[in-house]
Amino acid sequence: MGGTGGTGSSGDGGTGALSGAGGTDEARRVRVVLVDDHRMFRTGVRAEIGEAVEVVGEAEDVASAVAVVRETLPEVVLLDVHLPGGGGVEVLKQCADLQGPGRAAGPGVRFLALSVSDAAEDVIGVIRGGARGYVTKSITGDELVRAVGRVADGDAVFSPRLAGFVLDAFAATDVPPLDEDLDRLTQREREVLRLIARGYAYKEIARRLVISVKTVETHVSAVLRKLQLSNRHELTRWATDRRLV
Repeated sequence: MGGTGGTGSSGDGGTGALSGAGGTDEARRVRVVLVDDHRMFRTGVRAEIGEAVEVVGEAEDVASAVAVVRETLPEVVLLDVHLPGGGGVEVLKQCADLQGPGRAAGPGVRFLALSVSDAAEDVIGVIRGGARGYVTKSITGDELVRAVGRVADGDAVFSPRLAGFVLDAFAATDVPPLDEDLDRLTQREREVLRLIARGYAYKEIARRLVISVKTVETHVSAVLRKLQLSNRHELTRWATDRRLV
């Protein structure tokens, strides 16, 4: 996150003028779960907002995230997009039954994406999955506290630039139809797919994603099976046709 909780300025991905801004009851401490695969980042977020919200759990991958969310039933989950085990979208899928209309109308867990990525597919992917907002990690502590409070109250929250992007994406008449084949892939499988299509060797992919070569091979096999492709050449052509490379 950019700056400290006491600052009010933000970068391109900050939320100094968060879309749909509104007041929040500062006396109320929202129950929050932090989900990010970097422990140091979770520690930093807790230090920034821990006095203003009640952090009831943390998780570093999809499996632990689903487990802690189901155990603690927080009001808001701060969810990273890229996680081991399938990514933030997979967490949303496995917790779909917990998402409700919000405290004003009944119980429910709300999800707010907090990611370094501002890629179109990441933003649209988690919003389609049920997240109530998306802010980037350049956000300040004070802004994040406000965003959490508003999501808990049922608002949708986006960093300003992302809000415009989301509106444009859903309003555009030339938005391509949902790709059911691509939706079959987990977030990690999509990452491997792109790197394979760009010509990276298995060892290079393993180094970039900090996983083993064997795991890369497993992901490639899963991608080929799910997309009903036979080899790396077909996979590259498939990705190129969809402008994923």
